[in-house]
Amino acid sequence: MAKKLGAPIMLGVVTVLAILFLTDTGNDEKEVLKSTFSVEAVYFNTTNSNEIENSSNFIQITFKDNSKKSNAIVLEVLGMEESFQKTFVDTSEFVEKIPFSNPPKYGWEIHPVTFLIDHEELGKVSLKTEIRPLGEAKVPIIYGNP
Repeated sequence: MAKKLGAPIMLGVVTVLAILFLTDTGNDEKEVLKSTFSVEAVYFNTTNSNEIENSSNFIQITFKDNSKKSNAIVLEVLGMEESFQKTFVDTSEFVEKIPFSNPPKYGWEIHPVTFLIDHEELGKVSLKTEIRPLGEAKVPIIYGNP
């Protein structure tokens, strides 16, 4: 009877250890990416504001690589009538302002902001966030590999 239980118990122990190892690795990688990259996309509705002389509405997208080792960054805003895409080379940070007439009828989720980063140490990294109106809480960032 002991021989019959040995294999399933061993398989169970190996499975649990594998799950612990795999989930731990993902969190460490995510923490490295969180500490390396900072991104934000904010919608400014300035038609009723004195912040800017020429009243207009726009999205301000900021990117910062704290390690300063990004070779190229491709910024893309999806879901627009004509998608916005721009490539930044040999820079570790930028601020991009994109004209945007009115908030979307069905919410900002339909306009994801993506970053494809070529990094010296981390390789290819992708980040995704959503636009948020000025004054609202920060939106989570999704980290991944393309």
